[in-house]
Amino acid sequence: MTFRILDILKEKGKTKYWLYIQLGLSYQNFSRLVNNQTKSIKFENLQALCEILECTPNDLFEEYCGRE
Repeated sequence: MTFRILDILKEKGKTKYWLYIQLGLSYQNFSRLVNNQTKSIKFENLQALCEILECTPNDLFEEYCGRE
């Protein structure tokens, strides 16, 4: 699974900086999240993303078939 955060931001005409300010995460954790470099996510952060981006968890993820 990969995040579609950057795609959703683009669709909504918002920037990564805007989302960074809204989420209030450390820059390191935020960067890992939006660049699909995280191995897990707290439910509270998932909920915050959904509320801020006005989407559902299903909208945030897409299936990734490749293996790293």
